[in-house]
Amino acid sequence: MVCQLAILSLLLATIYRHSVAEAHARGDLRTYLRKPTSVTSSSLIKPRSTSNSTYLNNATAPFSIDGSSLPYVEFDIGESYAGLLPIGHEDDKYFFWFVPSLNTSVQDEVVIWLNGGPGCSSLDGFLHANGPFTWQPGTNAPVPNTWAWSNLTNVVWVDQPQGTGYSVGEAIVTSEGDVAKYFVAFWEEFVKLFGLQHAKVYLAGESYAGKYVPYIADAMLDRGNATAFDVSGILLYDPGVGDDIVQSEVPMVAFMNANPNSLPFDDTFKTYIQNTSAACGYDTYLEEHLRFPPLGPLPSSDPGTDSEGNFLAECDIFTAIFEEINTLNPCFNIYQINQPCPIPWDVLGFPYSGYYLPSTFPEPYFNLAGVKAALNVPASTDWTICSSSSVFVNGTDSSPPSGLTGGPLERVIEKTMNVIVANGALDMSSPTNGTLLVLQNMTWNGARGFSNPPVQPLLVPSTLSSEEVQESMAGSGHLGSWVSERGLTFCEVFLSGHQVPEWQPSVAYRHIELLLGRIENLSDVRPFTKQQ
Repeated sequence: MVCQLAILSLLLATIYRHSVAEAHARGDLRTYLRKPTSVTSSSLIKPRSTSNSTYLNNATAPFSIDGSSLPYVEFDIGESYAGLLPIGHEDDKYFFWFVPSLNTSVQDEVVIWLNGGPGCSSLDGFLHANGPFTWQPGTNAPVPNTWAWSNLTNVVWVDQPQGTGYSVGEAIVTSEGDVAKYFVAFWEEFVKLFGLQHAKVYLAGESYAGKYVPYIADAMLDRGNATAFDVSGILLYDPGVGDDIVQSEVPMVAFMNANPNSLPFDDTFKTYIQNTSAACGYDTYLEEHLRFPPLGPLPSSDPGTDSEGNFLAECDIFTAIFEEINTLNPCFNIYQINQPCPIPWDVLGFPYSGYYLPSTFPEPYFNLAGVKAALNVPASTDWTICSSSSVFVNGTDSSPPSGLTGGPLERVIEKTMNVIVANGALDMSSPTNGTLLVLQNMTWNGARGFSNPPVQPLLVPSTLSSEEVQESMAGSGHLGSWVSERGLTFCEVFLSGHQVPEWQPSVAYRHIELLLGRIENLSDVRPFTKQQ
């Protein structure tokens, strides 16, 4: 009898798995998942509708999305457009998803969002952070996003360069100059399609977009053509703006010492790391150069390198710490260090330092046939959150970091006087002190670095109760610190790691308000901007 029950259980389990797999392929797994609780509204959310479409015409109609057609999304997301546009190279195309703002008074501006990688899809940012709906790791179903950037302005998410996300084409770029060239070609097509001539353009991104965004913005400004390229500011999250040794190795001991609960090493290991950091010159380097104002430029050679500039393996304390913490916490998330086990499920397959999809959701959301059909991309497209092969020829980006003196970040600051750099305090991949070291070495608008440290309080207003926005609640109060000088604002964000718009969406919403000129600074205590 026991044997028969075991066989029956195995048979039922097999049938269930096949049913789940088939339903998932159709984008109809909702049959096998608990339905989401009712969605409430808030003072920042209004129902979206296509009945009064702002951009729908004969040219844009082929890109229009049925807002109620997305698998698993139990509500209408309203007017949006998605598809592929040419970039001026053979048959290569970039994918975009454009969400017009419900605030009809802002038709003269648009924010571009780019994820990093290199080779990671910007739909990561869309679904996990700042799109009109979110489906975050560990959550049951998509929900309307209280903190959607489209509440404030028009937003477009773009997969680039070739080989990223839904984009079409093989890797052909060798430098950020190439990246900028093809993006500019795409943008000209996009502006023409949606009639966005003379719109103010803002670019935002995270991680490797610390290279993408400054180089693209710089190339746009170089055009001297305000009709399509009126770049008015940029926003960078945990950006790669300097070399890896300065940004990641030098600040590691300070980062470890500041986070004993998330990095709870024994005394033997901590002593080993501290001694290695001192021997490799990291501690002295940090002490001498992370000053406000800076004493002078950084040395021409990095610590932890030999006479020819090669990185010394014995000075790789970053890897040593990462390997040690993964023994203590195998679910460790290098991007948000306070994440414990178990690994949360994520419909995009990237919920921690590695990739993971549960057996009941074996394909990433954006690789589902129903999703691809809704977004006007070929069914044959194979979407992954980050490309399995390099999007740069031979795996090499030949361009120098954007944050060097005389580089694109400096030029964009000086031309726009509106650049924000934000760093999550819980990000091990790009610690705050590393980003500050790079900025303190950069000269802009006649001086090097900041003269004052980031100590002004970053304040987030509290206008919503938890009950109003339970599905996408976020914090308020004193959630960071900032400094702003000569057109550049830097801030550290508390309780957040690498992806600030995902883990502190209310703070990111405040950043966008500042970027767009809706508030004066990050200590402004006025209520959030609401849709008109």
